[in-house]
Amino acid sequence: MVSPIDIQKALKGMDYPATKEQILEHAKSGGDKDVLDALNKIDDREYEGPSGVSAAVFD
Repeated sequence: MVSPIDIQKALKGMDYPATKEQILEHAKSGGDKDVLDALNKIDDREYEGPSGVSAAVFD
């Protein structure tokens, strides 16, 4: 099970705004498979910050 903290750790150092593709690319270096699976399910749009990404994952 992925927690919001796992998502935040995987996105550490990410520059925003960012697209889903950029977020996935960034998370590959710091996130595990569960985090990547969760991020894969978010809407394909631009995100303004980590809280927006978390909201999309846990919506």
